[in-house]
Amino acid sequence: MNEVVEITAPDLLAPAFLRIQREIDSAFDAFLPVPPDSRARLVEAMRHAAIGGGKRVRPLLLTATAELFGVARTPAVNAACAVEAIHCYSLVHDDLPCMDDDALRHGKPTVHRAFDEATAVLAGDALHALAFDILTQPDTSTDPFVRGELVAALARASGHEGMAGGQMMDMAAPDEGYDLAQVTRLQQLKTGALLAASVEMGAILGRLPPEGRGPLRAYARDIGLAFQIADDLLDVEGDAALAGKALRKDEGQGKATFVTLMGADKARAQARMLVEQAAGHLAGYGAEARLLQAIARYIVERDR
Repeated sequence: MNEVVEITAPDLLAPAFLRIQREIDSAFDAFLPVPPDSRARLVEAMRHAAIGGGKRVRPLLLTATAELFGVARTPAVNAACAVEAIHCYSLVHDDLPCMDDDALRHGKPTVHRAFDEATAVLAGDALHALAFDILTQPDTSTDPFVRGELVAALARASGHEGMAGGQMMDMAAPDEGYDLAQVTRLQQLKTGALLAASVEMGAILGRLPPEGRGPLRAYARDIGLAFQIADDLLDVEGDAALAGKALRKDEGQGKATFVTLMGADKARAQARMLVEQAAGHLAGYGAEARLLQAIARYIVERDR
């Protein structure tokens, strides 16, 4: 009789991350050829922001969800590239001197340092536009209703009711003195909305009706909070060389975080509880959801 070998999270995650990182880099390379005119500097800045960096957690969430419903790989990777384009644009703009004024991102100079501030603004704008261009292409879906739902999901997650709204709350945080409920709401928008959209868009590609997405939405909600708690812990305890970006910024700016409000030990315990709860929401999918469960556990165990 063959021995049953349990597949552990690292066994699942390492090849899955490697695959999606290569696929997203390849997709951006194809979407962003450098033109032979004065737009070249803009496209080179977009490529600097989008290619060869980042964990690609959001694309992996989207493609792993899509796999649950038998979605072909090309449409899933295209949609994942759209989500990552939004994420990359947000980082380009967050790093600007008028925002966080960061010099390093993913271990390399931020776009405004590698190019200039005006080019960085345009690069972020163009990555934002690229995301929705990708979602409207037939290679992403031949069904116009699916394409429309994908666009709507990503738009809501990106704007004032999602990521951008959360960033505005974050900018106001030093003056507002947020409590735990307000910090939770901030992070549900700033960080959680795009993570949740990644899961939602995988389900949309899989033609799962909205009324059937409850467990996936609950999973996404829990990992979104766990992700930010882990980020807050990394900002306090992490290694800047591993993170590839500046750390200890929140403390210097006097912002309330999960760590300052709960303490490191309670915050860590809360993150672990959320991850186990998130994994539990997927029980109905059985072994096919192992990758999504592994992603949830990776979120609190990562070092960058």
